[in-house]
Amino acid sequence: MTDLSEFEKGMIVGMRCAGCSVTETAIYLGRARSTVSAVMTAYKKCGNGTSGKHNSGRKRKLTDRDKRGLTRTVARKRKQSLSQITSEVNSHLRNPISARTVQRELPASNLYGRVGIRKPLVTARQCFTATPVV
Repeated sequence: MTDLSEFEKGMIVGMRCAGCSVTETAIYLGRARSTVSAVMTAYKKCGNGTSGKHNSGRKRKLTDRDKRGLTRTVARKRKQSLSQITSEVNSHLRNPISARTVQRELPASNLYGRVGIRKPLVTARQCFTATPVV
């Protein structure tokens, strides 16, 4: 049913409302009878030719605003641990979230945990005394 255009869905509803049978409608449009029935069921239920399946699933715990706040918190204090980030974010939220939720949302914001590469300390004097590479 998802591959049907709005025009085809309208054709199905129009033919069915005009008195054509499911079989006649399916043959005329070159679709399966089950597709015609599904479109008509959605039309009768919702008043249009689409179903509400695109709204199914669990609602997200964090809103877009909350995600931006999380990103800002992590960007400001980069060396915080996960538990510290979670407690700081929860202090600003109405509904507290778990550390696992924070862990899941950070890669979605292009923030990843990385270990810094150890670099030897070089003083300003050492920089100028190095021999130039030719």
